[in-house]
Amino acid sequence: MEIILKSNNKESLAKIIALAKELNVVVEKKIADLDSNDRSILKNRILNFKAKGPSSFGDAMEWEQRERSDRDLPFS
Repeated sequence: MEIILKSNNKESLAKIIALAKELNVVVEKKIADLDSNDRSILKNRILNFKAKGPSSFGDAMEWEQRERSDRDLPFS
């Protein structure tokens, strides 16, 4: 069974979590919905991401050519 509880009252949630632990109930915490300011900050971080080094996966085009070199494409 799964129960989802939402509240802005941290004190009440702390009491519920303490009771759940006392009753050996598993508690999973998830990040609540972001407000518009947090959402825009996260969006900007994603859009402006710059890798610090080369990709550990290598070049995608080279991988694809190597993996599919034994197959004929229907349009070639």
